[in-house]
Amino acid sequence: MTKVNREIVVSEALDLLDEVGLDTVSTRRLAKRLGVEQPSLYWYFRTKKDLLAAMAEAAMAPHAAAPLPMPDDDWRDWFLDNTRSFRRTLLMRRDGARLHAGSTPAGDLDRIRRKMDFLVTSGVPERDAQMAMLAAGRFTVGSVLEEQADAGDGSDPPTGMPVIDYESAFEAGLTLILDGLLVRASGVADGLRCEVRR
Repeated sequence: MTKVNREIVVSEALDLLDEVGLDTVSTRRLAKRLGVEQPSLYWYFRTKKDLLAAMAEAAMAPHAAAPLPMPDDDWRDWFLDNTRSFRRTLLMRRDGARLHAGSTPAGDLDRIRRKMDFLVTSGVPERDAQMAMLAAGRFTVGSVLEEQADAGDGSDPPTGMPVIDYESAFEAGLTLILDGLLVRASGVADGLRCEVRR
């Protein structure tokens, strides 16, 4: 019998995900891959949902290890780079967007707070910073979800439909989100300047 621990189980589960896709990942397949009896996996994960949550957290490790913003960083450049890092990480795993969707970033709350503090300190209104981060995150998951679904489909687009350049489409949408945030942030700054002039 293979000696396993929680980290090995998650790592093998992610490798299984890359091989067979999210719909086919099962504790039965994982146990067979590890050379253990299926009930032994319950020592580490009581339910498949618990296993998927651990897989989602581990799959996000590259993005979670990305440097946090520094006080002298330009918030606009950081916002773009942070969202691009999220996209790259989701694309690293087969069905990465589906695995991540609906997961709760329990271990990432401090990093999220620090990112929010950076935006607010840089002059972005707190509510707008929250909504922009939420919108960028959901836009990214949706974009990658579509990209990965099309990649897994293997079929050509219908006649007359253009082939989608997913990276260009992502960049265009991300720019629109940032442009909207810039308008909101500059509107607040203009309002403050008017107050000072009075």
